[in-house]
Amino acid sequence: MRYIPEAQSSAIVTHEMAFEAISEAFQAAGAQGSVVFPALIAHGSNPSNRFSVKSGATEALAGLKMGFIWPGNTARGLPTHNSVTVLFNQDTGGVHAVIESGVVNAFRTAAADAVATNQLARKDAKTLAAFGAGNQAGYDCMAIARIRNIETVLVVNADAARAERFAQRLAAHGLKVERASAQDACARADIIVTATPAKAPLFEADWIRPGTHISCMGADGVGKQELPTGLYGRSKLFCDLAAQSVVIGEFQHAAALIQAGAVALTQIGTVLSGQALGRQDDQAITIFDSSGIALQDLYIADRLLSACPISA
Repeated sequence: MRYIPEAQSSAIVTHEMAFEAISEAFQAAGAQGSVVFPALIAHGSNPSNRFSVKSGATEALAGLKMGFIWPGNTARGLPTHNSVTVLFNQDTGGVHAVIESGVVNAFRTAAADAVATNQLARKDAKTLAAFGAGNQAGYDCMAIARIRNIETVLVVNADAARAERFAQRLAAHGLKVERASAQDACARADIIVTATPAKAPLFEADWIRPGTHISCMGADGVGKQELPTGLYGRSKLFCDLAAQSVVIGEFQHAAALIQAGAVALTQIGTVLSGQALGRQDDQAITIFDSSGIALQDLYIADRLLSACPISA
């Protein structure tokens, strides 16, 4: 069994590695022989401490990712989010590799945003709005800045001190950040990323202008919601995995419309493979829901194993 600790995996992972792995994972999600099993959403002895188990398999890989959210870690000076990825030995059963993947998970989630945004955002997009100023939002902004010429990041966050720390963090990577209200950010943004634990819409549907692309990264459980439902009818909807998106993702709130055929939901992997169209004109509003699928974790774990030297 191979074991890669957090210090090693975080030193190896890059935005480029994650982008390539997630592109492959999204396409694999629709391939014959691939399966993503229903996600398990649970909690620890203290119900505020949550964890999830996401598992899947392709013809070449099988395994799972355990994700942990421990809010009390903030007071301890520890990360609130952590992850462990396990790849199975498909010949004999058992564990092939265990990878501590806290930082890797942030790169992986940001890469999902970047891969979808690269397909769906206008090529001339220059202004990015970030709803949320947490760790993941920062990674998302940096990943998007790799695939679009972002001149300004507008951060929407009620906590001024948190927003300032966010601005300083992105400034260290060459990004200019301004604090904005939700309405102002929507009016100015070419691309919007939402990375919050919200259970109610973050803005009004009529604030979104034509041509905007929105990536929703926060909804990964029943009851979570970042977007107003009134936006769905005006937009083209995309996701990582349709079956999961309508259950625990942002589009759980569009499930009835999708089932009735009032709006269509397209998996981003089919756009990447050329089986479906992404953005078709500069006036379209596009929305990508990232509920997070296990194949993303398996593919980036496999690349980490290839990049990590085996100890003698």
